[in-house]
Amino acid sequence: MIVALALLLGSALVGWLAPRQLVRLADPVVALVAWLVSVVAVIATVAGAMFLLFLPDHGLGALTVFHHCWDSLQHGSGPTVEAVSGLTGAALLTALLARVAVVGRRTARRRAHEGRQHLDVLRIAARRDPGPHPTLWLEHDRPLAFSLAGKPGVVVATDGLHRHLTPAQVQAVLTHERAHLEGRHHLLVTIGDVVAATLPFLPLFKRAAIAVREFVEMAADTAAVRAHGAENVRVALLRVAGHGAPGAALAMSRDAVETRLARLQQRRHAPSAVRRLLSCGLAGAAAMALPAIAAVGALTALMLLVCPYG
Repeated sequence: MIVALALLLGSALVGWLAPRQLVRLADPVVALVAWLVSVVAVIATVAGAMFLLFLPDHGLGALTVFHHCWDSLQHGSGPTVEAVSGLTGAALLTALLARVAVVGRRTARRRAHEGRQHLDVLRIAARRDPGPHPTLWLEHDRPLAFSLAGKPGVVVATDGLHRHLTPAQVQAVLTHERAHLEGRHHLLVTIGDVVAATLPFLPLFKRAAIAVREFVEMAADTAAVRAHGAENVRVALLRVAGHGAPGAALAMSRDAVETRLARLQQRRHAPSAVRRLLSCGLAGAAAMALPAIAAVGALTALMLLVCPYG
């Protein structure tokens, strides 16, 4: 039972403290990978702790635990703390995972339906530029651009971009929106929203929706900077309207604008593909191992409390 408690404590520590460190990572793609892997790692560690509580003697199966509880009640004695805590934890974990699955499926279906509705209207009213991710152009003076997921995903832009931005800035906007589609950012945003809605117990989960949205916008900015330069992206971010896009879309000037402008002012160089791949791999491995490492520290502390003199 001490090992299970240590795993739970380690998970809680990571879930509480990790967000403060993840937001400081320079590369938003690495931060995004680390955040999502941390969510998976914490959930997996909690599940492992529940498994140990459910099988306190490493030899009791599920039916044996139920039988032990029932037999204890028949003989007028209460079941052991381990059995009760194991059954309670398993029930809670199963309910939470079921809720995540139900909410996730419902959210994905709703956003897909909204996206299809918007696309049906836009295909009638807009001009279409072909490509792997087609661009739908709307006749409107307000400079606006956003992307909608689909098969294929599309970029929606207004003619106001050409009237208020230079050609290089227009291309920076389009590159930004295409980066959302190529990186499957709409799916990642949906995952972040579902995690925040269903598991609002720790900052790692509660802040997932906002953090993922900010990271994907920064990642798309990085792709645009690599192709068109930081100054073009910065000016485009200032001039493009952020409101007016549908809720299911990702729009360039809607999320974390001030933070992104500050990053663009610093003129950071985008990492190479090899360096980013290595960084993502290391960050993912570290995030996956961190709850277990924290649990070892917690177990050591618990053992010292229980057996202070060895």
